[in-house]
Amino acid sequence: MPQPLPDSVQSVFEEVIRRNPGETEFHQAVREVLESLGPVIAKHPQYTDGEIIRRLCEPERQIIFRVPWTDDAGRVQLNRGFRVEFNSALGPFKGGLRFHPSVYLGIVKFLGFEQIFKNSLTGLPIGGGKGGSDFDPKGRSDAEIMRFSQSFMTELYRHIGEYTDVPAGDIGVGTREIGYMFGQYKRITNRYESGVLTGKGLTWGGSRVRTEATGYGAVFFVDEMLRATGDSFEGKRVVVSGSGNVAIYAIEKIHQLGGTVVACSDSNGYIVDEQGIDLDLLKEIKNGHRGRVADYAAARGAHVAYVEGGSIWDVPCDVALPCATQNELPEDAARALVRNGCTIVAEGANMPTTPTAIRVLREAGVRFAPGKAANAGGVATSALEMQQNASRDSWSFEHTEERLQTIMRQIHDRCLTTADEYGAPGDYVAGANIAGFTRVADAMLALGLI
Repeated sequence: MPQPLPDSVQSVFEEVIRRNPGETEFHQAVREVLESLGPVIAKHPQYTDGEIIRRLCEPERQIIFRVPWTDDAGRVQLNRGFRVEFNSALGPFKGGLRFHPSVYLGIVKFLGFEQIFKNSLTGLPIGGGKGGSDFDPKGRSDAEIMRFSQSFMTELYRHIGEYTDVPAGDIGVGTREIGYMFGQYKRITNRYESGVLTGKGLTWGGSRVRTEATGYGAVFFVDEMLRATGDSFEGKRVVVSGSGNVAIYAIEKIHQLGGTVVACSDSNGYIVDEQGIDLDLLKEIKNGHRGRVADYAAARGAHVAYVEGGSIWDVPCDVALPCATQNELPEDAARALVRNGCTIVAEGANMPTTPTAIRVLREAGVRFAPGKAANAGGVATSALEMQQNASRDSWSFEHTEERLQTIMRQIHDRCLTTADEYGAPGDYVAGANIAGFTRVADAMLALGLI
């Protein structure tokens, strides 16, 4: 059973359920934040003035549109596009675009709601939003992806801009898709407005470290969690779910810091390599020819175990990083992690841990870092990309990575300091939710009833 909500926000959550029927992921994201706000409202009753919390749960704008395009056989295909512009109190809406068949309004709203607090925690002037489509890029040719991306942008362009809404990539949207969309935006508007999209290629306005940022940032955050208790990654055994962009670069940074990643996964199964994941081979398989982790096992030989299906969280580890997708780590998996001695879980993906699993981890004393804090490195570096675009500048990899590491350290410290202030020492969930909320709420109060 979920823990009871504070009386001060119970009616808000009931209204969210009533006004957004069937959007279970959105309900989950809202509840997770509201659970932390009782002490805040008790200490700062002004947050109930002007119905700040109620307004925060209602997007400023929800855009749904059709995306017609033709496949390589000349057949007309039809998908649905979304952009939820959730909150712009701190700056222009900022958040990625996801192309995946699971995308519907509830997914986009959960992601956009999370993005409000994640962006707030960075300390940078960006609001929260998210978008995407139920288009599935798997198995599609480059020409089909180009036609879809162009059609998607033909509608989206009228709603975005460097001072209005700045999309980026997410699952299914990388530099290729951003390139096709940016080209179409430029063609329609007749403006080379670099800051309208982030995640661009390095030769046309992109930022170094952006590709690595979410994975690197999550590891920097965990490194700060370890440092807070006088520990380090040295000698740590780590499990990272997923094998996409976030997971790959999390693995890379963990190895650089002295840890050993022994397992990763994809939607078909997971691999266990006791010698440590061979990152060059994994990159070649996943990025070079879009292969599966089963191909890694076949290439590495008998000492690598491949488990089709199953749960990667059965693999014993000191640190676990769920980096695949939402709700991938359920209660039974959390119990397995506890049983096997895991001490830290940090979310590299957005809301990958179910509420019951989070409760199991926290009750067992496992330090748990929510995605809005631990995976904020991606959007932080997107904001750094916007800075470079605005100044017509380009920073070195080393300088950008240093900025990212500093931001992640500040987020970590902000979470712990806030948790202490509100009577929840060491609770990264409460710290992240409250610190993210108060910055946005203060801005909303300052801007008046809008």
